[in-house]
Order: sequence, then structure tokens, then C-alpha cells
Amino acid sequence: MTRNPPRRALALLDWIYNPLRRLPVSAVYDLLGTDSPAADGHYLNLGYWAEADELDAACRALVDLVGTRAGMAPGKRVLDLGFGFGEQDLQWMRTLGPEAIVGLNVTGSQVALARERVAAAGEAARIDLRQGSATEPGLESGSFDIVVALECAFHFRTRERFFAEALRLLRPGGRLVLADILPLAPAEGWSQRLAQRWSWREVATKFAIPTENAYPRAEYAERLRACGFTGVEVESIRDRVYAPLHAYLRANPERLSTLPPALRTAVRFGLWLEPETVFAGLDYVLASAERPATDQ
Repeated sequence: MTRNPPRRALALLDWIYNPLRRLPVSAVYDLLGTDSPAADGHYLNLGYWAEADELDAACRALVDLVGTRAGMAPGKRVLDLGFGFGEQDLQWMRTLGPEAIVGLNVTGSQVALARERVAAAGEAARIDLRQGSATEPGLESGSFDIVVALECAFHFRTRERFFAEALRLLRPGGRLVLADILPLAPAEGWSQRLAQRWSWREVATKFAIPTENAYPRAEYAERLRACGFTGVEVESIRDRVYAPLHAYLRANPERLSTLPPALRTAVRFGLWLEPETVFAGLDYVLASAERPATDQ
């Protein structure tokens, strides 16, 4: 994370407002650091708002949703890709108690802080967090019961390479679960399609989403099946993510006070717009699939 405040402020301005500026994934998250509208800035997800009425509860609800859908339980070995600051791993260990969690993350600053937090919680023996790539994990085949990627697989170059690695790493009958961001299928009207393209392009360019990962929900499911997974389910939960988050932040602008000024201004502009505009081109899915119990 950038520790020089003036340099960070200039870098944020350049990243947010310079249309030509593109940063690699690790540089984006180094720049964003731990700043978050959440009271506990160690959650990095957008939240699941089916029942939650504030941001921290929504973030925990999304973590719980992924963990329960994956079937985390005592005796299960879990691989967590893109673990952020490790908050989700600590939560899964507290609430679902898997045997062990191994995590991989490309952003060194996040790995360092997550390791500190895991050690402080006394969980270093069961939560092993490493700097590494989801597409080149260097782990033994068939060594995990569960592979999860919570709000990060859209970054992977490419998501399909990650699918193939996840299949290799899972034991027969193992589960893959993702909370993922992808483009909506094109709308019928030209004005809607234009809004979709603008919305997706803004997110994809600023958050280092490869063009190879820009395909809608139906194709997402097809690619999982083509990779060898069975029991594929890809459910859109966008109505329980984007609009409620937008409404919460609009109603609670004081939560933006923790953000640096350049980022705060950009978020306020997004809140001035209607959520139908800001998120016009974005889907949000909960996807699950299984490695066949016996190889075909």
C-alpha cells in the first residue's frame, strides 16, 4: 500500500480521472489500501443485501452465502482465491470450522496484513495465506474439497484458466463456488445497450478486468461445463447486491468519510446517478459446480 499520502492522492487522481490510465490488479488494490465505507474496512466485497440493513452485515452475509453454498464444514480442506485481508477466512473458520484454509492472493500488501490478522486471531495453524496466482497456483492436484473465489475471478487472466486449475485441484466430488461480476446479456433497445456498454467499460478498465472475461451468464455456465464441471448453477443475485448497496450509501453519506477525497468524490458522483445507470451493464452471480465423483 502506498504510504506517502501526497503521492497516493496524486496516484488516485490519475487512476480515477485519467481515461488512459490502466493499472494491474495488484497495483489497484495497493492503491485502494484498507479504506472502505464499511465500519470494519477488512471486508472488500459489495455485500449480499437480502436481509442485511447495513454494510458490514451485508458483507458478512455474502461471505456466509459463499461458505454455506460451498458446503464448508469440519474435515473439509478449502482453497480461497483472492482472500483480500483474510476477513472471510477468519469468518469461515469461526462459523463453519473447516479443517484448513489455504489462500492465494497476488497483492503482497494484502497478504502481509492478512497474515498479521490471522496470527493475531490464533489461526495461523489452520489458515495458510500465500502470495500467488489463481491461474498458476503450484499446488498438488486433488488436494482440496472446496475451491472458492469471492468477488475476484473477474480479474483472473483468464477466468477459464482458473476454471481448469480449480477442476485439477479439487478432489472427485469437490465443489467450486464463486461470487462473480460479469456483463449482462445485451438489452434489446439501443439506448439500453449503450448504457450497458458505458457501465461495463468503466468498471472493466479501472478494475483490470481482461476482455477475455467479458461474457454473460449463459456463456459462463457453458464454459464451466466445457471445462469438465457438472451440476453447474449460475444464479444472478444482482438485485440483492448493487441497488441495495447504492441505496444504503446514498442514505448514509457519512460512511464515505473514511475514503480519500479523490475516491470519495468519484463515489459521490456514482450515488448522484441512479443505480439503473451506474450498474446498467453489470451482472452479479453466485455460481457453483462440482468435479465429477468419477472421471469420465
